[in-house]
Amino acid sequence: MSLGDVLLIAFGLAMDAFAVSVCKGLAMARLDWKKALIIASWFAFFQMLMPAAGYLAGSRFSAFVASVDHWIAFVLLSLIGGNMIREFFHPDEEKANDDVSFGIMLPLAVATSIDALVTGITFAFLSVNLWISILLIGLITFALCVAGVLLGRQAGRRLEKYASMLGGAVLILIGLKILIEHLSGLA
Repeated sequence: MSLGDVLLIAFGLAMDAFAVSVCKGLAMARLDWKKALIIASWFAFFQMLMPAAGYLAGSRFSAFVASVDHWIAFVLLSLIGGNMIREFFHPDEEKANDDVSFGIMLPLAVATSIDALVTGITFAFLSVNLWISILLIGLITFALCVAGVLLGRQAGRRLEKYASMLGGAVLILIGLKILIEHLSGLA
């Protein structure tokens, strides 16, 4: 997997956290940089932790599934991306708030990084440098979440909806690219 692929995956994975960050920014009466950095830190940490955990779990099974790893990557990334696109058409109507307490941020960070866990499993089946990948995922997530809070203060809920659609489409396209490369013998 190329560095460009990892960057696209990082952006795709960060979209859920970005969308929640937009909501957090929308709920702020005024821009609070401390809260913006706390929000970004929570999401970036879990977006880094989950692929590492998925990679460890997936690497235990890689010898058994090497002949179908491209199908697994395609299916998992397509399911994640499809779910993100589904959320575009069926958004949950939750009341936005700017609370950054442990009890609020932990479930949000875990929920928005489940797809990163599954992506980490696919990393175990592909030729991926885990440390560079999780560092890029974390940095991109952090930057996008800070930007999300700032944009939330400016643009409102419309961005949240489209971030999920864009992230889902990117993940599906990456999965399709992996499948085509393997089936055509390019990988």
